[in-house]
Amino acid sequence: MKYNFDKMIDRRGVGALKWEIPQGELPMWVADMDFETAPEIIEFLRKRVEHGIFGYSVVTDDWYEAYQNWWGRRHHLEMEKDWLIFATGVIPVISSAVRKLTTVGENVLIQTPVYNIFFNCIRNNGRNVLESPLLYEGGVYSIDFDDLEKKLADPQTTLMLLCNPHNPVGKIWDRETLAKIGELCARHHVLVLSDEIHCDLTDPGCEYVPFASVSKTCRDNSVTCMAPTKTFNIAGLQTAAAMVPNPVLRHKLNRRLNTDEVAEPNVFAVGAAVAAFNKGEAWLEELRAYIGENKRCVRSFVERKLEGVSVVPSEATYLLWLDCSGITKDGGELAAFIRRDSGLYLTEGEEYGACGRQFIRLNPACPRERLMEGLERLEKSLAKYGKKH
Repeated sequence: MKYNFDKMIDRRGVGALKWEIPQGELPMWVADMDFETAPEIIEFLRKRVEHGIFGYSVVTDDWYEAYQNWWGRRHHLEMEKDWLIFATGVIPVISSAVRKLTTVGENVLIQTPVYNIFFNCIRNNGRNVLESPLLYEGGVYSIDFDDLEKKLADPQTTLMLLCNPHNPVGKIWDRETLAKIGELCARHHVLVLSDEIHCDLTDPGCEYVPFASVSKTCRDNSVTCMAPTKTFNIAGLQTAAAMVPNPVLRHKLNRRLNTDEVAEPNVFAVGAAVAAFNKGEAWLEELRAYIGENKRCVRSFVERKLEGVSVVPSEATYLLWLDCSGITKDGGELAAFIRRDSGLYLTEGEEYGACGRQFIRLNPACPRERLMEGLERLEKSLAKYGKKH
């Protein structure tokens, strides 16, 4: 391999959210990789720092071209330049969209278990969280379309937050499923906001489908959130985009993003995204292979050594959803015990909705040496937990 994903890097002392924890603890919780970003991005940043002047920045034409070329080449989505709006992050886009495209007291539908910050974006803006839990049968997740349509048909439901691919369960929604969601939302006058930040982190051989590419109905009734930040581990650079083909929706969202002051780039945001999309593809392909092997290591370890725990099949994201129902119904209690006992810091499943209560989420996006240490800590803690319960 050209790139070294085995390199162990000490992230303490630099203000990293993931690693601001007591000595001796090992964090495998937040969606943040312990890998250096692509050297091509680092080279851009180095040159930009050496320039020495850090004034106000604009969104340059090559930023639009980088998004258009990447999604056209890798994801078969042809987008027009005018459809794209720069934003400082996916979450700012979601919060701004909730404020602009719905009104206080309306319902925003989510499919749980789902990314926990969705709840904040809805509740913090005075809207109601409306959950349509995914079906979980035989260790596999699917959509309960009867429940989904019933809740979309509620006149108070005006927006659906779609997670595509789905965090935390690692599901890639296929074209037929997305088309059905799009048709139901259009029929019941519900706008779709599709969070596609994990789209490039699919397992080798797997490909995601952009919601807006499925049909004219999906395209014209949606806002899509895009970013290189998860893919290239550059979340701290605050760079993302909203893609909005519908000109009326685009005007509304653009005005709101500007009002919320999240539509102007810092000096690194535009160039880093351009470097990522134009020069980072080889790095990404090796990363996907490395993460794919890490995920296989976790599945093998769990199957061999962790009785009562199973790994939900995952096609995308670098996160794994562990079903702990064979040993507990309270994943929060279990995660807290593991952290106290071994220092392994995982995320309790209930953060992603009540239906995640029997789960914990593990982030294996780290050098394999660190991953194996985490798994060994997990094995020891579960053995002690089993004796106590």
